[in-house]
Amino acid sequence: MIETMTESPQTSQRAENQRMIADMIREFGKHEIEPHKMDWDESQEFPVHVFKKLGELGLMGVLVPQEYGGSGFGYHEYVTAIIELARMDGSIGLSMAAHNSLCTGHILQHANESQKAKYLPKLATAEWIGAWGLTEPNTGSDAGNMKTTAVKEGNEWVINGAKNFITHGISGDVAVVIARTGEPGKSRNASAFIVERSTPGFSGGRKENKLGMRCSETGEMIFDNCRIPEENLIGEVGDGFVQSLKVLDGGRISIAALGCGIAQGAFDVAVQYSKEREQFGKPISSFQGISFKLADMATKLEAAKLLTYQAADLKMQGKPMTKESAMAKYYSSEIAVELSNEAVQIFGGYGYTKDYPAEKYYRDAKLCTIGEGTSEIQKLVISREVLK
Repeated sequence: MIETMTESPQTSQRAENQRMIADMIREFGKHEIEPHKMDWDESQEFPVHVFKKLGELGLMGVLVPQEYGGSGFGYHEYVTAIIELARMDGSIGLSMAAHNSLCTGHILQHANESQKAKYLPKLATAEWIGAWGLTEPNTGSDAGNMKTTAVKEGNEWVINGAKNFITHGISGDVAVVIARTGEPGKSRNASAFIVERSTPGFSGGRKENKLGMRCSETGEMIFDNCRIPEENLIGEVGDGFVQSLKVLDGGRISIAALGCGIAQGAFDVAVQYSKEREQFGKPISSFQGISFKLADMATKLEAAKLLTYQAADLKMQGKPMTKESAMAKYYSSEIAVELSNEAVQIFGGYGYTKDYPAEKYYRDAKLCTIGEGTSEIQKLVISREVLK
């Protein structure tokens, strides 16, 4: 948690909020997540009931104003919440982050008042779970050539196509979907739409069998002559990519926090194990080979948190933070992989088994370098900002 040298009343209140959220999540996780996370991981169960309970705690609408049923907090509290959840289980942190920053965040940032009033209260309380559809089977970073189309017919939009690698793509109750409304490769050729699960022609497809993050559902969304009313268009026709880029700026902060949480969890178990595991009559933490690893891990973890909270601070001030959020996402995700790898190494042979926690952090961490823009895309974003 980052605090200034001299705290203002606002900073002090924010720090208190962060402490409250962290304590609440740790207590909740002790009973609702820790005892079950490996069973969920093995079965790839998406524990919807957990997210309903997180909704009751206000964690599924952290950034949503209270007038819409949300908690009305800012990005500092939001980052803290993701870190604490991911510290226990990256999958839970991922689903909570995707729900908050993508589907809910898109509606919060870009929808009109009528749309906000209709959907935000259900999303903020987790009465409805949200999904966000941009990625397609043949267009990852090349979203301008998406195949999913939306065609205006009378007072309806007709959507056809498919999205994949979508968090809650099968179980989500409502989705924000980016569909092409113009010619492929042209500027301003996509628009954003709200699609409810009950809409005829909207269905879930294949569920991905993943390396990690296995209890966060990832699947296809399929649209077959899916008709939605014209009032479900978010903003203006052609605004879809512009809106998405703004949403992804905030989404990068979410994944940066996710990486920090996974890295923190891996570091915690490595430190604990190094104190308990003895060789040659003393704990392995007393050996320089291990203690220096822990020193490097601790330093890099703090650097990742500083980058993440810096991006969050700029976001809250309404300042440009494309470069900073990309830096935070890039560094934190790579550090999550590095620290979880080191944790497995410190555990030795036990780190390679599912009887100990290190291997799950290792598997979960890799997604952070891919989701919501690969590390390579983050470098592209950063370099463009630096070279302006």
